[in-house]
Formats: sequence, structure tokens, C-alpha cells
Amino acid sequence: MIEIVTDSSAHLPPEQRQQYHIHVVPLKAIFGTTEYRDEIDLTNAQFYQMLPNAKEHPTTSQPSAGDFIEVYKPLLDAGKEIVSLHLPSKLSGTYASACAAKTELEHQFKQALPLSIVDTPWLSMALGLLCIAAAQAAQAGKSRDEVIANVNALIPNLNLIFVLDTLEYLKRGGRIGGARAMLGTLLNVKPMLEIKHGQVEPLEQPRSRTKALQRLLEIAAERSGGKPIHAAVLHAQAPQDAVSLEKQVRARFECKTLYLSEIGPAIGVHSGPNAVGLAFYTD
Repeated sequence: MIEIVTDSSAHLPPEQRQQYHIHVVPLKAIFGTTEYRDEIDLTNAQFYQMLPNAKEHPTTSQPSAGDFIEVYKPLLDAGKEIVSLHLPSKLSGTYASACAAKTELEHQFKQALPLSIVDTPWLSMALGLLCIAAAQAAQAGKSRDEVIANVNALIPNLNLIFVLDTLEYLKRGGRIGGARAMLGTLLNVKPMLEIKHGQVEPLEQPRSRTKALQRLLEIAAERSGGKPIHAAVLHAQAPQDAVSLEKQVRARFECKTLYLSEIGPAIGVHSGPNAVGLAFYTD
């Protein structure tokens, strides 16, 4: 049996983690000298309460190789194979930690292990959708190579678009990427960004949040070309906007799957509160 492992940047809802037996290794949010494991030591609500009042902007840290070994070793001991899918190495050292864990375990086991680690260009529920598709392929009895082939075929079909309240948190966290071009022009606009090739890139600059969320739906319609979609609405402490967007997505598209997910601390450090996004792909 093949087990799927990911990290907490995937924002997988608890029901889907349970349904597909997806193992999640937590990233860390660091406030001053205190380190919190994403979703374990710190709930999303606690995090967004602390964020605006932090004396210093919090930072994030990837899991250690030891954190990965804690998840990988019991699965390997039980005779399982593993496909481990992670956020982009351009944005985090998480993939490098996973690879270091594999190297260390191969020294311990003194053999090559049935463990494949994929450096995906996605995060949040774009990565989450990838994990669900991988788990479905594994449950359908596909081999590890076939599961990875499925993942690689799906990677270019994914989209992740989000609307921020401000670029301030992205700037403070140093993950602003191509969106830097928007700085200085954002007095009365709501930045619309996307993840492209593992990096944050600017998309558009609508004049209001309402217009931005409307544009998000229009872009999704253009990119999906009338085909049914697999989608996830995500938000950072903006439940009303997220539920409203979910209803509009359901009304406008034929949804094969549609999830609602919260943006956790490791990504919330960069998005800030009130971010809303949509991850989606067509078959």
C-alpha cells in the first residue's frame, strides 16, 4: 500500500486527511524566540489573533529531517511505500529536509527505500488537491511510479489565485517575488496574485475587494473553458467571503469536488488576514 505524506502548507481539511489517510508534517511559525508547530501548538484562530500585535513580524521554518523521519520510519517499518509531496523548494527548505530524512533512513536501513519525494510548484489547496489525487490513485491500486506520473500530469493543470487585503505581510516575510512590481501602486487596490512556477506572481489590481473576487471567478471561468472543475476555496480569517465565494463557484461551475479550507500559520505569515483564494483544475 502507498501512503501519501505532505506538509502543513497544503491546508488539507481534516475530513480529507482522514478519508485519504494523508500524513501531514507541520511547518513552524516563529514569534520572537517561541516556535509553534503549525496546527499543533497553535490554532489558526490563535495565530491570526497574535499576528497583528506581534512586536516583530513572525517568521517560518521548515520541518527538520527528524520531523520527517518520525513520519516516514513507522510507515516504512510497516512495509508501506511513500509518495511525499511538498511546497516549492524555491519558497521553502521543506523539500530539502524531506530529502535529508530519506538519505538518513537509507543509511539506517542500509538499502534504497520505496520513498519518492516530489518538489511540486504548488502550495495551499493546489498542493492539497494534488495530494488528494495522489491518494485516490494509490487507493485505486496504482504503483508508486503510476501515482507519481499522475501527479506530474496534474501539476501543469493546477491554478492558485488569491486576493490579499494588503501586500504588507508578503513584503515583511520576504516572499514577495514578482509581486514587488505592484508595490507603490496599491493605495486603493486589492492585489490579486497567483502562484506560477513555484513563485508568487502579480495577476491584476482590481479597485475593490468585491471587484477582485468577481475577477477571480471570471479568470477561473476563462481558464477552465466550461469544463467541470475540481476546486477549493481558501481563506485567512475571512469565513463570510469564503462561504460567499464557495456558493458562487458552486452556482457558476460544474464542480466534481469543492472544498473549503483555512489558510494556516505557515502561509498566513505571508498572506496576512482576510486573504481569500481559489485553487482549481480541470481533468
